Amino acid sequence: MTDILLQVRQLEVVYHRVATAVQGVSLEVPKGSIVALVGTNGAGKTTTLRAISGFLPSEDAEITDGDITYGDRRINGQLPHQMARAGVILVPERDKVFGTLSVEDNLEFAARGGGEITLERVLGYFPLLTQRKSQLAGYLSGGEKQMLAIGMALLCRPTLLLIDELSLGLAPIVIKDLMALLHRISKELGLTVLLVEQNANAALAIADFGYVMEGGRVVFYGKASELISHPDVREFYLGGAAQSETKSYRDIKQYRRKRRWWG
Repeated sequence: MTDILLQVRQLEVVYHRVATAVQGVSLEVPKGSIVALVGTNGAGKTTTLRAISGFLPSEDAEITDGDITYGDRRINGQLPHQMARAGVILVPERDKVFGTLSVEDNLEFAARGGGEITLERVLGYFPLLTQRKSQLAGYLSGGEKQMLAIGMALLCRPTLLLIDELSLGLAPIVIKDLMALLHRISKELGLTVLLVEQNANAALAIADFGYVMEGGRVVFYGKASELISHPDVREFYLGGAAQSETKSYRDIKQYRRKRRWWG
């Protein structure tokens, strides 16, 4: 029996039938692990996540090549509600919560499925939500909305949790606390997580494995600890000191084109 829960092989995604956004992307997500998919804005990370979760049609995009396997089943072209029923739950970059409903109503709505993770356990992870339970979700801070969105996702019986840009718009201390909490939740619940992030430092700090995307391709991959110490990854994605020595943005792009592609 394989311990790989999600496998993507040579994925290609095209927008509006003309623009290729993802080219030959391959990745694996082992059961019970946290895998970080990192890279700059426009690298193709979110498109890859949408391909997995079934949201491509809403963006006028489609998978034109490659395979996505979840467990022992090929899931190319599955719709979001089908993926959710299979246990693949997405915490999107935007529109995470129902802003006109209270925190309590948001959680109760998500809990209707009767999953193994109880509302009490979720509130144990996010005690601040108990204090905010009567407040409209639209008035929560960015960090509180992320807590609520993750709490709702946990109540939807996830086997695989997909999170798009957990750190977006948040202060560094909030990011650090949320990342640490996500790591704790994953390990305590045995929950598999695929985390898409521009903040490579924060994501790789809690991940077991990492993939770096650039220009719609995977350019580096491996154990998160190895990526953090890799000189090229540090220079171009982790804000390493060597980056300050590069003369211009054009020099950076020329260096990247000469590198050996991984993946």
